[in-house]
Amino acid sequence: MKRRDVLTAGLTGAGLAGAGLVTTLAAPAVAQTAPELRWRLHSAFPRSLDALYGAAEMFARLVGEASDGRFQIEVAPAPGGESAALLDGVANGTVEMAYSAAYYETGRDPTFALATAAPFGLNARQQNAWMLQGGALDLFNEVFARQKLYALPGGNTGTQMGGWFRREVKGVADLQGLRFRIAGLGAQVLAKLGVVPQGQAGPDLYAALEAKTLDAAEWIGPYDDEKLGLNKVAPFYYYPGFWEGGAMLHFWFNAQKWGELPKPYRAIAQGAAAQVNGDLQAKYDARNPGALRRLVGGGAQLKPFPQEIMEAALKAANEIYADLSAKNPDFKRAYDSLKSFRNEEYLWFQVAEYTYDNFMIRARARG
Repeated sequence: MKRRDVLTAGLTGAGLAGAGLVTTLAAPAVAQTAPELRWRLHSAFPRSLDALYGAAEMFARLVGEASDGRFQIEVAPAPGGESAALLDGVANGTVEMAYSAAYYETGRDPTFALATAAPFGLNARQQNAWMLQGGALDLFNEVFARQKLYALPGGNTGTQMGGWFRREVKGVADLQGLRFRIAGLGAQVLAKLGVVPQGQAGPDLYAALEAKTLDAAEWIGPYDDEKLGLNKVAPFYYYPGFWEGGAMLHFWFNAQKWGELPKPYRAIAQGAAAQVNGDLQAKYDARNPGALRRLVGGGAQLKPFPQEIMEAALKAANEIYADLSAKNPDFKRAYDSLKSFRNEEYLWFQVAEYTYDNFMIRARARG
């Protein structure tokens, strides 16, 4: 079966996203009735970060192939590298689409952050399950619609690293005044522990660490961090990134443009997004181990966050969630859903997933 036939799918995206399976709609049926469209997609990520930028390129290519070239999407980096304004451009119709992380829009509405990742939230598999089978995607799209946006899941990085530090942190006291590049709700959590959050873009982190205008920076994980060269200017590599247990990216559409798409094109876009959603996680899972070996081999000092910091951050996160829930009904509805889903997921994960992984990790250590 040709990839084009597979992607021209009459599906909701949610039902079969994880499996990458769709039902077939003959391509000629699309060609006979569908108009020719030329859309633009702006990516929050530069071309140099090939996994993330490549996700948008893969989406555009699959849509083009499945529509026999009638639905073309041109991919480009955010104009001027300004990822923070991407969704404004989509909402006002300046551009039809974007590829970005919802938590970049925490200032717009903190509810957006939960669509990507929350401190001490869900891991990648759980985030995907919550989004696609736990009702979260519909919940978020109700919120997004008020801002003229519609979103489809577009991949996950997996649990991220805690970042690169120019000096060692042994406890909460070492966080006082630390200038740390961090986004989303994680920035608010660490601010309660004395960190001074910074908002630099990924490509700017090396220069900021080298110039010592940053004391620490987190980006994603070994594969991308190696590309940015962060190990050359900050030797201590901490884990885990407890603020991003499973960071989900999204394809963003102007809501009116999405509603006006012919149904076959919406199905094609859903199928393409579903394929990217699985592919991005696979890329990071496959590429991070080798990158981590190279980084450690090159002198990076791999360290876990001290238990004191983890416990203090969890307490701070719960305080922030309680405060936001009291002020924002949308946030409360989304976070209550996340908490309930997380509790059920770990009921299962501790029985089979954790037990199996723990055994295999120990067996590997024994050789």
